[in-house]
Parts: sequence; structure tokens; C-alpha cells
Amino acid sequence: MTTASSHSARAQSFNAAAAQYAANRPSYPPALFDAVEDLAGRPLTGARVADVGAGTGIATALLHARGADVLAVEPGEGMAAQFRRSNPGIPIVRGDGNTLPLADASVDLLTYAQAWHWTDPALAVPEALRVLRPGGALALWWNTDALDVPWLADAARRMGRHFAVDVPAEQRNVNGRLIDPSGCLDFSERVVRWSRRVPVDTHLANLGSHSIFLVAEEEHTAAFLAEERRHLLQVFPDGIAEVTYDVKLLVARNA
Repeated sequence: MTTASSHSARAQSFNAAAAQYAANRPSYPPALFDAVEDLAGRPLTGARVADVGAGTGIATALLHARGADVLAVEPGEGMAAQFRRSNPGIPIVRGDGNTLPLADASVDLLTYAQAWHWTDPALAVPEALRVLRPGGALALWWNTDALDVPWLADAARRMGRHFAVDVPAEQRNVNGRLIDPSGCLDFSERVVRWSRRVPVDTHLANLGSHSIFLVAEEEHTAAFLAEERRHLLQVFPDGIAEVTYDVKLLVARNA
């Protein structure tokens, strides 16, 4: 596949795995939303928010619970269907960050949880600035494995060898310069650390819901997950993994 077609295939791969995604992906800690409010300079309560690339609604539901008037924007049919099952009371429209289905100056906060990397910044940055009200903010965040935790660093090396990816390098790409090559946005950055205790099989199912696994040959993915389960049960013989995440948050205000 070409780079463009590979990127498209990965972006669309979630639709067939939406239920797996919803059941196993990690959530986000309250401290993240405290940080969003701090960097955006306004409370979420009463804010008009569009959550773009909403997926199954993990972040959208938390924004709603914080009192935001939130609209979900999701391009994928399978993900949108799962969203509606999980969040029947939250409105959702089909669309993506490159061509937002939103009116000019219509939102106080535009959020992307695990989703900005599926956009074309040359299109998505002007679109964000178009739909944000004066004084509004764009907030982007990603749950990333805390690679200073030894078992997570070991797991990242194994995944890197198996799938020919550089996990630390991908995490370093979460920065304002690479996210907005135009330099139009002035990002403030923060890292929020948190952890969750889950069965090893839940952790593996979370891994399997990532696009690099979803687009790989089924046998290639299955072989990795079986071997990884063996490694993890050596670290966590009771079958419960303590997974530590660093949520990398970037917020840019609209003048």
C-alpha cells in the first residue's frame, strides 16, 4: 500500500472493531479535564463543545458528564453506530476534522481525543480556527504508555520488533511543531499521569483494537498477542495488569 492508502486503511479499520474498542480502550482521568479547563481558560460546564473523531464516545461522555453541551463528530459508520448504542442521549453527526460539519464561530471548545493524527493539518487547522468562537480553544490529547515503567518499555520493544514500528518515536511526535507544521497555533502542553488495573486479557484486547493490529495479517497479530500474553503473565502472575499512561495534552486558544 502507498502511505496515503495505508493511512486511510488504518483510519477506517476501527469500524469493524468498534465493540472491541468500546469495551477495552482506557478512559481518561478527571485531572485531564481539570487541565483542559485550566489551559483553555474556562470551565467545561455550559461550554459548547464539539468532540471530533469521537469514536465510540469515551471522551465525549466524560465531557458531557462535566456539564459541557457536547456534539460528537465521527466519520466512521461502525464507530458512530457503537457511539449511538453507548450514548443515546448525546447528539452525533458524521464528518471529520478536515471538513467540519459546523457553522463558523459556533463552538467554545474543539476537542480531539486520540484523533488529530487522522487529520490533514493543512486542512484541519484552518477548519478549527473557522469554527471556534473568539476566545475558544482547540484541545488535543492522547493516552500514551508510560515508557519509564520497565514492563511497558519492554512491551514497546517487543511490539516494535514484531510490527516494525518505533513506539518511542511515535510518542515524540505528539508535540505542537509536528501537529501544526504551519505554526498558526500556539500550544500549551501538559502531561497527566494515571493508571488502571485490568485483566491481562483486557489489556491485550485494548492493544488489538489499535489500527496497527487491525490492518495486519490476522495470523501476525494473533502470534504477537499470544506471545505477549505469556510475557505479561510472568510479570503479573495473578492476571491483573497495572497499566500506567501519560495523557499528552495540547491546548491552543483562538485569539
